Parts: sequence; structure tokens; C-alpha cells
Amino acid sequence: MISEKMKKIMSSGSAIRAMFEEGKRLAAIYGKENVYDFSLGNPSVPAPKKIGEELKRVIDETDPLALHGYMTNNGFSSTRKAVADNLNKRYGSSYGEDNIVMTVGAAGGLNVALKAIINEGDEVIVIAPYFGEYDNYISNAGGVSVVVPPNPPTFLPNTEAFEKCFTPKTRAVIINTPNNPTGVVYDEYTLKVMSKIMARKSDEYGNTIYLISDEPYRELIYSDEPAPFVANHYDNTIVGYSFSKSLSLPGERIGYLAISDRAEGSKELIAACGVATRILGFVNAPSLQQLAVEKCLDEKTDIEAYDKNRRLLYSALKEYGFECVRPDGAFYLFVKCPIEEKDFVEEAKKLNILIVGGSSFGCEGYVRIAYCVSHDMIRSALPAFEKLAKEVFSK
Repeated sequence: MISEKMKKIMSSGSAIRAMFEEGKRLAAIYGKENVYDFSLGNPSVPAPKKIGEELKRVIDETDPLALHGYMTNNGFSSTRKAVADNLNKRYGSSYGEDNIVMTVGAAGGLNVALKAIINEGDEVIVIAPYFGEYDNYISNAGGVSVVVPPNPPTFLPNTEAFEKCFTPKTRAVIINTPNNPTGVVYDEYTLKVMSKIMARKSDEYGNTIYLISDEPYRELIYSDEPAPFVANHYDNTIVGYSFSKSLSLPGERIGYLAISDRAEGSKELIAACGVATRILGFVNAPSLQQLAVEKCLDEKTDIEAYDKNRRLLYSALKEYGFECVRPDGAFYLFVKCPIEEKDFVEEAKKLNILIVGGSSFGCEGYVRIAYCVSHDMIRSALPAFEKLAKEVFSK
């Protein structure tokens, strides 16, 4: 028999994955070209050419025993130094290789960070809408999720509501910017206000409160200004990064944690993350991927393809009467439901449009549309979206 905790997780399931599987079923019936699957945040542009070149070079030039063997839990020294140097160059930070822990993607990194800092019953604040798996990561570490309510129409955190969520049990805050599912980018002012609140509450309760910044979409910004680097605003920040989106490598599971020397107990925390990497069964991040990405840190995915999709889909849905959050980053569109969320998702599915309800992200009454698909698919889907609008607005 499986554990009660796992039963609970399985019963709630993942609406995103369930819709993805439904897409495959419908494609077998109607043909792939007639199913408009916007469920999964799976990059639709190929990885930069240099990634493949580096993978081949690493295989050809590295001693197989060294390449495929164990290394320090925190990762190869050369990779960690390359990541630290790259962050310092871009953001004026002062990381060294010892401040970096290579991880099995951002998800692995968040689990490692939570395992390192959470005691049983500690509270972790998350800000709706948020990636629903956070709840599982937190409970898996023995913590309890505390949710800041969503703040439409901007979906920037409501800092007054945020402050009210702190208690003496608060151990961490998780933020995600650019945000999944809204595409909203937290601005400098909001980050500064949140940082002051966290510092004040840490002093009030005599307890270090860590900010875990989940940043897989950091490079996916549709303006000339980069997203603010969160760690520059709050010393006790644990940055969790993934190359899944920035280099189109979701299946390779490679990322890192960055923990500054300015963080309280940084050396002990970094050591704990190395141990957590082992205890959680990762042991270390994939060796081949580490050595490849260290030479590709300045490579970029084709964000113009996502921007082209974003502009077309946003303008069309607005024209059809839908209320949408204009995304400044990531590759998601968050749309308000004109009818009950569950009914809206079902009506869309009748037209072979697969989207995910906002309830999966702690924000009922909206849907997420992942536009990381081919531009042709979006163009083909527009008549179905227009028909959907006519049907739901007439109810």
C-alpha cells in the first residue's frame, strides 16, 4: 500500500499533465494538426546549436571515467565557477564557485533548498497564482503552504496581504518572476517593498526568513530591460535557476542554486544543500549537461518566436472579447473565464483547444494558455478561439 501522503498527491493529480495526455488521445482521433494543445510549458524552439556542439566536444575530449563518474555533490568546480562568473558579469553580484550548487533542474533545486531549511511544521509563503507543484515540494519537506491571495488585474503581489501572511513559523517565501502562469514580471519597487517586509519580520520573530526565487523564465523577457535580479534586493535569497526554458533543455534536467555569502549561515546552508542533493537521491546534477552548459551560459533561445506568438494570440483574444493579462515574460497567457472555469475548459476542449484551469495555480476563474507552440498552430487555432468566444459570451 502506498503512503497516505502519496494518496493525497495522486488524488489531486496534475491538471497540466492530464491535459497533455488528453491532447495525445485527441490527436490520435482527430489528427495532430486538428488539436490545439496549449497545456504544457514545453519549449517549441530548438536549443542553440552550440549546445549540441558542446555535448559532442565533451564526449570526445573528456576522460570517460571522469565524465561519467561521481563528482562533488555540489557539481563540477569548473561549471560552478563559470556560473558564478556569468552572474557576476551580468548582475554585479559577488558569487564564487562555492556559492553555486548544480541541481537537477529548478524543481530539483527548490526541493533541495526546502529540504535544507524546513523544519516540520514551518510555513512557506507562496503568492497566487503560482506553480501548483510548490505545494508538493513544501509538504515533502515537512512544511505548510501559506497562500497570498491573487491580485488581479495586475497580478503583482499585494504587499499588504503579503505582510499579513507572516507568523513566527514563517521560514521561507517562494516567488516566481517572470511568473508562471501569468507572464507578469515583478518590478523593482515591488521587490524592494517585499524585501523590507521580510527583513522586518525576520527581526520581529528572531528567525531567518529565506526568499527562494524560482527563475526558470529569467531570460524570457519581451522588453529591452532585463528582469530585476532578485538577490540584489534581499541578502537571504536562494536563487533557483533552470536551463530548461532559456536553452530549451527541459528534458535534460539541469540548473543551479546560487546562495550569496551575504545570506545568514551561508556556508552551513550551502553545505546542507549539498547533503540534501544526496539525500533526495539526485546525488549530483547530470555530469554531461554540467560540462556542456558551462560553455553556453551566454547562449540564448529564439525569444522572437515566442514574442511573435504572444503578440498574435493576445491581440486576437482581446479582439474576441476575452480579458487577458498582457505577459511581459515567460510564455503563458492568463485569461479570465467568462463562465465557470470548469465549464470554460470543457467548452474549449469540445473545440479541441486544450488549456489549464487557473485553480491548478491557486487562482480560480482563469485559464493558462501556454503559447510555446508553433506559430502555425496558433494561426490554425484562432477560428476555434473565435467560435469559443461566441459560444461562451452568449451563455
